[in-house]
Amino acid sequence: MRTENAPVVRLEDYRPTDYLIDTVKLDVRLHPTATRVTAELALRPNPKGTPGAALTLDGDELRLVSARLDGVALGAAAYAVTPSSLVLHAPPQRPFTLTLETELDPSANTKLMGLYRSSGIYCTQCEAEGFRRITYFLDRPDVLSVYTTRIEADREEAPLLLGNGNPVERGEVPGTGRHYALWHDPFPKPCYLFALVGGRLDKVSQTYVTGSGRAVEIAIHVEAGKGERATYALDALARSMRWDEKVFGREYDLDVFNVVAVSDFNMGAMENKGLNIFNDKYVLASAEKATDADYANIEAIIAHEYFHNWTGNRITCRDWFQLCLKEGLTVFRDQEFSSDERSRPVKRIADVRTLRAQQFAEDAGPLAHPVRPAQYREINNFYTATVYEKGAEVIRMLKTLIGAEAFRRGMDLYFERCDGTAATVEDFIACFAEASGRDLSQFFTWYEQAGTPTVTASSHYDPAARTYRLDLAQRTPPTPGQAEKRPVVIPVALGLVGESGRELPLKAGNEVPLANGVLTLDGPALSVTFTDVPERPVPSLLRGFSAPVRLEMDLADEDLFVLFRHDRDPFNQWQAAQTVATRVILEATRAARAGQAISVDARLGEALAHFLDSRAEADHAFAAQVLALPTEADMAREIGGDVDPDAVFTGRLAVKRALGAALADRLAALYGRLASRGAYSPDAASAGRRALRHAALDLLAAGDAARGTELAVAQFAAADNMTDRFGALAVLAHLPGAARETALADFAGRFHDDPLVLDKWFALQATIPEAGTLDRVRELTRHPAFSMGNPNRVRSLVGSFAMGNATQFNRADGAGYDFLADVVIALDPKNPQVAARLLTAFRTWRMLEPGRRAKAEAALKRVAGTPGLSPDVSDISGRSLA
Repeated sequence: MRTENAPVVRLEDYRPTDYLIDTVKLDVRLHPTATRVTAELALRPNPKGTPGAALTLDGDELRLVSARLDGVALGAAAYAVTPSSLVLHAPPQRPFTLTLETELDPSANTKLMGLYRSSGIYCTQCEAEGFRRITYFLDRPDVLSVYTTRIEADREEAPLLLGNGNPVERGEVPGTGRHYALWHDPFPKPCYLFALVGGRLDKVSQTYVTGSGRAVEIAIHVEAGKGERATYALDALARSMRWDEKVFGREYDLDVFNVVAVSDFNMGAMENKGLNIFNDKYVLASAEKATDADYANIEAIIAHEYFHNWTGNRITCRDWFQLCLKEGLTVFRDQEFSSDERSRPVKRIADVRTLRAQQFAEDAGPLAHPVRPAQYREINNFYTATVYEKGAEVIRMLKTLIGAEAFRRGMDLYFERCDGTAATVEDFIACFAEASGRDLSQFFTWYEQAGTPTVTASSHYDPAARTYRLDLAQRTPPTPGQAEKRPVVIPVALGLVGESGRELPLKAGNEVPLANGVLTLDGPALSVTFTDVPERPVPSLLRGFSAPVRLEMDLADEDLFVLFRHDRDPFNQWQAAQTVATRVILEATRAARAGQAISVDARLGEALAHFLDSRAEADHAFAAQVLALPTEADMAREIGGDVDPDAVFTGRLAVKRALGAALADRLAALYGRLASRGAYSPDAASAGRRALRHAALDLLAAGDAARGTELAVAQFAAADNMTDRFGALAVLAHLPGAARETALADFAGRFHDDPLVLDKWFALQATIPEAGTLDRVRELTRHPAFSMGNPNRVRSLVGSFAMGNATQFNRADGAGYDFLADVVIALDPKNPQVAARLLTAFRTWRMLEPGRRAKAEAALKRVAGTPGLSPDVSDISGRSLA
């Protein structure tokens, strides 16, 4: 059903369900347009519920065929049914069985929620509230049931039938050409973790032996002919399982673990118990068709969904307000896995880049909300960077505050105490308070309060007394619904670096606790005096980005260069270079906006030249991060308000060109030294080398377009892997001319039959920062390979334009805003989740200069005023305008 005014759901209104469902027996008879689902639900009154209450089951666009209570057909007066609910007026106040039969049309289910059929494959997506599109049910995460599922289908159409849990039985349906498979999951789970798949798929598999000696078949199922492209994902799965045993003591608990890759999927992947369903872009990889970034994403997301087996499945959420309990915690776990598998400093930098680009922007706009929201209208809109990425940062802070050993004890206690339950954040934090013996009540503010805190730091060095005083203060700006903010607990990992470059000892006064180089700022302000400091120090604050905050400290550029050259913390080395670059770009942006000539401080180029000469070869991946300038979005966030995207682009490009010209010879030499040798390998060291080579080419091309074009064209022609080929094409995309168009046409011709590679082609063109790009994007929506029905294709073209092309989406004439509004309005009736996600591109509209701000507001109001909006889009547009 569609409505403009979805009701507000509030955390404070939570109450236990009136009925429990102990077991669910499903019989699903698959058919392209008339699937029949028979659900046998074993119910009983909940002792914690309201005695004698009516039983209200959730539905969504359902058609009821029959209903029976304890085997007897229900009379018309006993219940009321609509497509969105079934109400049993007077349920028995004893255990009873309710059997419901519904009919579905999977082929018509363009929302891709519940059971749908795409490219000949039947699959499900039930998180958050998709199970109610399969049968009437208590669709809430605190109803845990044991599922047995019989799946039946035409054998020719769907020779593979997969369900949750372990396989029990398979057989033929005599005389019909149909067959069935019976699956049983012994672990109680909420309905959002239910899944089934039916179709014709290839399989790659292996036997994994757990630490206790149990043999588990792990398998990945993909479209016919693509099995070889799933081997890396299978290897990543095995490594994830071994890592979770070693680091968290968690062993897998079923006899099989299946992953299915499908092309039409609203999300990245889904952790259904024993049957993960993935967007195929996070499974399929080969040297010719996947980049190093694709391989890294596959590794991380395979791990993330597997780790959910314990943090999400065995322990699930009591209600959707606790979403961060599974998502933030599991993001932390997958970040740690990737850090151990690859480069920890580089992974940390990459994660912070993502956090700042997505979550800081969310915190600063109308869509800001706490890590655990207090209310929502549409839960699908709260699968956000705040819940995921900031949620992970909160877990990381907790580990920093109580230490690694206490953190592991707390995790062990959580697994022991909450296994098999639907838990809350309070349950989780209580385990760490007990394990560490610390009062964590104030730490809980991170879950309740929106906004990015700002930490302001100032200092004074007394050379005669050899003392150094550091003054810290915190403040959090108002956010929607939260005008007043409380101080939060901020772990400030720090060091003192002498002007000579040496690390100075930390001797703090007794009045301020300093544990393992970490100060705890838990009030409005804190002052600490360090003694016996032999020389003027440069403070290295928030090492490893120890808290998700903004840091304001007016260090001189020379002090930042000291940190860049000598800080033993790699993150703060990188941050020092970024801070200097930000200052230089801001100055260039101011000049561009004022119509003045732009001059670029030569000291940044000199510092980078020293880095390239002395340290670039030590860690290629880290060096690539150093060479990457702050983005336009970074600069807009730094400006904070009255942003002119054109001036930001012009200023940043001027700095990039100046650096490329100043470092040209070094960059060319580095580019040559890092040329590929031998067969492609996606390992971390090889990927780091390619990342640095492409960073060098990108910067070199900015300084000398002709030279950059020549090198990029040659690399594109000679490439034997997608990373090198697409890296060259990405450089050419920013160099207007015949060479670019020729390469784009060649790329499309080579890969015309591969949707995932074409997604890269669509996305790259959408981000070209030129006046003609909007027309290019409009034309591409008419390309034979483009389909509004495929979420990947929509995100690659429209999403990349709206969220990755600051100048053209934010055109001064408002045409970019109008284009996105048109797409959202057209897409909403078919796939409201994807439409709502696209609309979040307006989340920073209030930061723009007045002219653009007015045009963005008008486009948002046009969307909000469209009759019959879905709850998803209505919620985003309403909150964006509030």
